[in-house]
Amino acid sequence: MFVPCRDRHIRSTLTLTATCLVVAASLVACSDADGPQRTVDAFLDGWRESNLNAVGFVDPTGAKIPAVDVVREIRELSGELVDAPLTLTRRGEPEVVRDTATATIRAEWTLPGGTTWAYDRPVRLTQGRDDQWQVIWEPAVVHEQLSRGDRLGLRRDPAPRAAVLDGAGQPIVAPRDVVRVGLQPSEVTDVEAVIRELDAAFRAIRPAIVPPVDLSDVPQRLKEAKPDAFVEVVTLRDEAYRQIKSRIYDLPGTKFPTDTLDLAPTREFARAVLGSVDLAYAEDLANHPDRYSPGDLVGHGGLQGRWDERLRGVPGLTVVVNRAGPGGAVESTGAEVFRREPQPGQPVRTTLDVATQNAADHALRGERRRAALVAVRVTDGAVLATANGPGAAGENLAFTAQVPPGSTLKMVSAFGFVERGAVTPDTPVACPKRFVVDGRSFKNSDDFALGEVPFRTNFAKSCNTAFAALAPQLGADGLATTGRSLGLEGEWADLGLDAFTGRVSANGGATEQAAATIGQGTTVVSPLAMAAATAAVAKGGFVAPQLLLDPTPQRAAEPGPPLNPEPVTAVRQMMREVVTNGTGTALRDVPGEPVHGKTGTAEYDDNPENTHAWFVGWQGDIAFAVFVEKGGSGSGTAVPIAERFLRALTG
Repeated sequence: MFVPCRDRHIRSTLTLTATCLVVAASLVACSDADGPQRTVDAFLDGWRESNLNAVGFVDPTGAKIPAVDVVREIRELSGELVDAPLTLTRRGEPEVVRDTATATIRAEWTLPGGTTWAYDRPVRLTQGRDDQWQVIWEPAVVHEQLSRGDRLGLRRDPAPRAAVLDGAGQPIVAPRDVVRVGLQPSEVTDVEAVIRELDAAFRAIRPAIVPPVDLSDVPQRLKEAKPDAFVEVVTLRDEAYRQIKSRIYDLPGTKFPTDTLDLAPTREFARAVLGSVDLAYAEDLANHPDRYSPGDLVGHGGLQGRWDERLRGVPGLTVVVNRAGPGGAVESTGAEVFRREPQPGQPVRTTLDVATQNAADHALRGERRRAALVAVRVTDGAVLATANGPGAAGENLAFTAQVPPGSTLKMVSAFGFVERGAVTPDTPVACPKRFVVDGRSFKNSDDFALGEVPFRTNFAKSCNTAFAALAPQLGADGLATTGRSLGLEGEWADLGLDAFTGRVSANGGATEQAAATIGQGTTVVSPLAMAAATAAVAKGGFVAPQLLLDPTPQRAAEPGPPLNPEPVTAVRQMMREVVTNGTGTALRDVPGEPVHGKTGTAEYDDNPENTHAWFVGWQGDIAFAVFVEKGGSGSGTAVPIAERFLRALTG
C-alpha cells in the first residue's frame, strides 16, 4: 500500500501552504496601517514638533530609550541649525526583513540666505514582542557623520567685496595701510598728559581731520578696560600717521598695530558719493538678522550703501560638525558636511575721474563752511567729481541741496531774454542803484549803479536792477520754460543716488517774477543741477548727468533738443566777459582754455545779510558749480574755490 507515502505528501503540501500563508501575511503587514511606515511617519511628525511621545525607541542593542531623551538629543545634535526650517519626508515604503525594517527619509534644511541643504538618511526599525514597530535611535539618523556629543554648526565665509570703479575701470577703493593708535591702560602713567599730546598731534595732521578726533571718553574707557587691553583711539592712514609719528611714538602707553583697510585714495575723496564700508552696526544686525552677522562688512551711505547687496556678493556657508567639550564648550572637529561657495560681489563702475576729483577735494580742503563742488563733462554729462565739505563730509550737498541759486540763474534769465528778442548783448539797459516793483525795492550789491550800459555789461557786473526791470519780458512762466530747456526740473536718468533737479519759479506776481530773474523768490536748485545747466550752455543742448556706467541705469534720459544758436552764443560771450571784465576776473589768468562763468550771491531767510556764495562755469570740456552755504559773496568766496580747482586741474 502506498497510502503512507501519499499521507506524507499531503502533510508536506499542507506545511508548504501554511508557510506561504505566513509569508503572505507578513507582506500584507508591510502595507497595513499598523506597519513600520506608520511609525516612520509618526517619528517624522514628532521630530518636527519636538514631541515624540507617540513613538517607541530602542538603541542599537535593543535597550529602550525614553522619547524625551531622543527629542533632547535631536535638538543638541542640530546645534546651530536647531531653529532652521526643516522639511522631513519619507521616500517610498520601508523594506521589511522579518522583524526589522529600513525606511529612507529625506531631510531638507533651509539655511540662512535661502540655501537648501538636502540629503537622505536610513531609519532602522524593529518589531517588538507586542508587534509594535520601534525606531532604532542613533545620532547618525540626523546625519551620517554625527555621533553622540556632536553638534551641527554654521560657518559663514565672507564673499570678496567688489570695488567701486572710476571712469577708467580702476578701483577707487583699494586696500591701503592704516595704523590703529591706541593705549594700554597699565602703561599710561599720566592720562591727561597723554591725551593733551595726542590731541595736539592729531590737530597737526594735514589735511586736517574733520571733525577732529574726540578724546573726551578716553579716560573712562581706560578706567573700564583691563590693564593689558588695547584701547583704540583712532585709525589713521599710514601717511597721516607718519606725519606725527615722532610726536606720539614714545608717549607712555601708546601702541600702534598696523592693518589694511579698503579705502579711497584720500579721506575726503568723493566721500558722500562713495559712502563707507564698516563693520556691521548694531542696527544693521537688528534690522537684517538674516543678512548680516557680527564682523560682516556693510556699506553705509552713498554708492556703498545703495549698492551694498551687489558689492558684497553672497557669503559662503559651510555646515560643520562641532563637538561638545568639557564644561559644555564647543570645539570644531574639522569635518564639513555641506558647503556653498561664496559668490563674489559685482563692481559698480562710475564716471568719476580721479584727477578731477582730487582737484575738487583740494579746492574745498580749507573751507570750514558747508560747501560743494561738482564737475560734469560737457560732451556727455558724465559726473567727473563731486566734493562736499568741510572735510570728509557725509552729506551729498552737491546732489541734494535745495537752495536759491542767486545771480547764477541770470545765465537762464539772459538766455530767455535774448531768445524772446527782449535784448541783445549790446542793447542798452539801465542799471540804477535801486528798482521798485509793486512796492518792493530791488538793489545791487553794495548799492552800485552803472547807468545805461549794454546788457552784456549788466550781466558781467551782475546788475540786479536791470534784470528785475526786464522780468516782464519773460511772462509768468517764461523763466521756468527756459530753465527746463537747460535741464532744470527735468526727469534725469537714474544716477544711482538721489539728486534734486531744481524747481524754477512760475506763475508768480510781478514781484516774484522780478525776484526769480536774479535767482531769488521760490526758485531752488542743487549744485549738480546748475552744473548740468551750465554744461547745456557750453554744449548747445542739454545732456542729463550720468554717474553710473555699470549697472546700467534703469531709466535713461534722452538728450534735449539743440538750443537756439543765437541766445546760446550770446550767453557764452557774456559768461566769458564775467571772467575778463566782470565779477570773476580772478579766473582771467588761469592756465588752459578760456574760462566762462557766472557768480552768484543768494539771499535766504528773507534777510539780505544771509547769503550763499555761488560760481558756475566751464573750461574746455569740464563744467562745474561751486556752492558755499552762508558763504557771503560769490566773487569773494566761490570764485577763489573755482580758481583752486582749475589750477589744480592744469597744474
